[in-house]
Amino acid sequence: MILLLAGTSDARRLAQRLAAERIPALASLAGATREPAPLPLPTRHGGFGGPEAFATYLDRETITAVIDATHPFAARISARTHAICAAKGLPHLRLERPGWPPEPGWTTVTDESEAIRLIPATATVFLATGRQSLPAWTGLRARKVHLRSIDPPEGPFPFPGGPILARPPFDRAAETALFRDLGVTHLVAKDSGAADARPKLDAARDLGLAVLILRRPPAPPGLVPVFTVEEALAWAKVLPFRSSGPTSGP
Repeated sequence: MILLLAGTSDARRLAQRLAAERIPALASLAGATREPAPLPLPTRHGGFGGPEAFATYLDRETITAVIDATHPFAARISARTHAICAAKGLPHLRLERPGWPPEPGWTTVTDESEAIRLIPATATVFLATGRQSLPAWTGLRARKVHLRSIDPPEGPFPFPGGPILARPPFDRAAETALFRDLGVTHLVAKDSGAADARPKLDAARDLGLAVLILRRPPAPPGLVPVFTVEEALAWAKVLPFRSSGPTSGP
């Protein structure tokens, strides 16, 4: 049985392919989104409760391989998964789409602290970094700050401006209109590499906005990812536990 650590659009596409190929698999969502769209595999929700609990889960559910298709910025999950699978001798694959090639006008930053130092107090900032990133922006001083997320942030919004609640995919023309209406001068985004997140970057280029790209955290030593759903599916197909039995939905 494969455990698919999901939460990205690539993980969703891979879940669809695993179900279509009738490859036995379970999906797991960490709970970052309160009401995620259902996956076509049996799905568990929420964290595992730490490394020992995760290792116990793998044994209890008779997991024989793990595909980590979490977000490129889910560094702790990827490091934990890599270490535990290596210790157990479990086949383990990291599916991580490539980042965006740098473009003129982009500034790549290591973390939120570096971005804060580069954003002037006169800026109107659009944070496309998710609600869980909000505490990292505490020191930001800007004229207005807007944060886009699927779910509302917990507690009062700490900046002049406000949250923008929306789900991807996004449209380039709509993004351009939104940024123009809000008077955005600076866009901050994670280097997710996601196709459905690309329109905001195209809109920023159309409007001549300053773009700050948060660099991905380093991968655990020895972990070499694959970059496409097709590569991950090919890996799953040659595992030794193929079955013709159906996989049920959640």
